[in-house]
Amino acid sequence: QVQLVESGGGLVQAGGSLRLSCTASGSIFSISAMHWYGQAPGNERELVASFPVRGSTIYADSVKGRFTISNDSAKKTVYLQMNSLKPEDTAVYYCNADVRTTAISIYRGFWGLGTQVTVSS
Repeated sequence: QVQLVESGGGLVQAGGSLRLSCTASGSIFSISAMHWYGQAPGNERELVASFPVRGSTIYADSVKGRFTISNDSAKKTVYLQMNSLKPEDTAVYYCNADVRTTAISIYRGFWGLGTQVTVSS
């Protein structure tokens, strides 16, 4: 089994910063990409940023220039540096990873439980 554990959420004033972390553990043979999703109350879960092992990072238009995704592959950890936060960034942020558990298995997506980010005006 694969576990993803997020941390770093909290309450911050508009204009402030937070750094989210997500570490993967368990039966992991390889990871092809790690992602951050956000789900605001009453809304669907949406992609915020992606860090593929091969290729370029991807950002939602709403966070470009403010958020930065980075990765420490040795630690199986992905980070999301969130700057210039806005009240509309308030959401539960979920980590997702595309993981292969054995050399012959296909990549599957696994989710963390999420971390709450609240931005006050």
